[in-house]
Amino acid sequence: MNVEEYKKLVTKHSPKEPRMRNILVAFFVGGIIGFLGEFLIFMLQESFGMSIIEAGTWTCLTMIGIASLLTAFGFFDNWVSKCKCGLIIPTTGFAHSVTSSALDYKKDGLITGLGSNFFKLAGSVILYGIISAFILVIVRVVIGG
Repeated sequence: MNVEEYKKLVTKHSPKEPRMRNILVAFFVGGIIGFLGEFLIFMLQESFGMSIIEAGTWTCLTMIGIASLLTAFGFFDNWVSKCKCGLIIPTTGFAHSVTSSALDYKKDGLITGLGSNFFKLAGSVILYGIISAFILVIVRVVIGG
């Protein structure tokens, strides 16, 4: 059996991914998270008279805190396996990646464990986010925006 025949055999017997189901679940879960965030912003503005900036800041902190707690208690990983990108893409996914990285290395101590590995998973997101923002600012300045 050559390599091409083997690849065909593997493809034939590999389980098919339910892509449409995954897309719909991610869409609705991400939408629910967005709706909850908007609802929290609205409630903070109405109840406490906060500005949109203040309410948005508190909403982000709340969502990050909830995602971090759910990760620490072991619930988030189970939900990610079911909801996929609906939970990973929003701010909750970023909080999950930082928290899970910290939890994986907590046994190594505060400096060599938590301190050196805290942003192991999220570091690339931060790096490429900063680079992308820098490039977009240069493009905007060149275009004259």
